[in-house]
This record gives sequence, structure tokens and C-alpha cells, in this order.
Amino acid sequence: MSEPAIRRPYRREGEEKRRDALIAAAMALVAEGGPEAATVRAIAARAGVTPGLIRHYFQSKEELTHAAYRQVMEAMTHEAMRAAAAIPEADPAGRLAAFVAANFRPPVMTTLLVGVWAGYMHLGRNDPVMHAIHEATYLGYRDRLQELIAALPRPADPARDRREAIACNALIDGLWIEGGSLPDNFDQGEVLRIALDGIGAMLGIRFPESAYQIPPESETPA
Repeated sequence: MSEPAIRRPYRREGEEKRRDALIAAAMALVAEGGPEAATVRAIAARAGVTPGLIRHYFQSKEELTHAAYRQVMEAMTHEAMRAAAAIPEADPAGRLAAFVAANFRPPVMTTLLVGVWAGYMHLGRNDPVMHAIHEATYLGYRDRLQELIAALPRPADPARDRREAIACNALIDGLWIEGGSLPDNFDQGEVLRIALDGIGAMLGIRFPESAYQIPPESETPA
């Protein structure tokens, strides 16, 4: 009677890995040739499965597309929050700097993710589900950014914090797109320095020099 209890977690883990493999295959194809390149047949070939197996995990190509876009957007917020959480709450400027810096190194700033984002972005105009995913993930990221800004040692002003979060998010987005799509056009750490300098100027703070350092393993966006 204990046998099913032993097998079930392994089966779930295997299914999650296959589902993730399909999402990764779709993302790679979109980055290489746009959404039109991510056909069911091409995704199956890239993932090394039969086209019919995709239907076991996703009811349609659209559902797979939605899952891939959601994973891209949520993963970026997760990485930024994970970096911020590694800094003590007693150092709010350091937490904000870590959040910002995470956007300018792998796995967030890569040519793959920028390509996937660009490939999927325009679909939101005609796909309400994609639009809803974009809206929810954008607001989720911006809200986390606003919370970090609000924690700075300044007089409380929620309206100001919201405006600054919108402005800082726009700066991060623009530099992320350029730095991820044209990595060879920037000096090492240049995009991060521009981001921190710009955000510091907007918020009236100065980040320590240590915030500008990029770990050796993160030097080259892939």
C-alpha cells in the first residue's frame, strides 16, 4: 500500500520537468524566430517529444504561450526579490540596489529573455489573457519596487513613492532591453552603473560603490 505514495512525488516531478522543458523549448523558438516560429511541431521537436504529448500538458498552443510568458515575467521579479531579500532590512538602500542590480545580470538580463519578451509583447494587443498576464506581472514588479522605495529613510509619501516606482521601472526596462539585446555595445557594468546613478538621482540618494559590482560569473549576458 505504500508503493503509490513513493511513486507519486517522482511522477509529479517528472511531469513538471517535461512541462518546463516544453516551456523552455517554446521560449527558445520565440527568441530565435518570433511567436510564429513556435509551432506545436517545432516545440515538440526542440523538446524531443511527440506533438501529441504537448496536449497532455497544455490544452492548446495558446495555453503554452501564456504559460511561457507568465514564467518569463514572474521569474524576473522573483530573481530581483531574491537578491533584495539577501540584504538585511536595516539597509533599505542596499536592498533597493540589490533589487535593481539583479535586473542587469543573468538569468534576468540575457539575449534569450529579451528576445522572448519582445516576441510575446505585441500579442497582448489581441489576446486578453496575454494582456492580463502583462498587467499583473508589471504591477507585481512595480509594487515590489515601490515597497523598497517606501522603506528608504525619508518622510512617508505614498503618492511620491508610486510616481518614483513608475519612473524607476521605466528606466530599468529601457536599459534591460538595450543591455540584453546589444550586450557588446556596453562596457562591463556600464548599464548597471547608469541604472543606479539614474535611480539614485531620481530618489535623491547615493548608492555605495559596492552596489555597482557585478559577480564574475555574471559578466557576460547570454
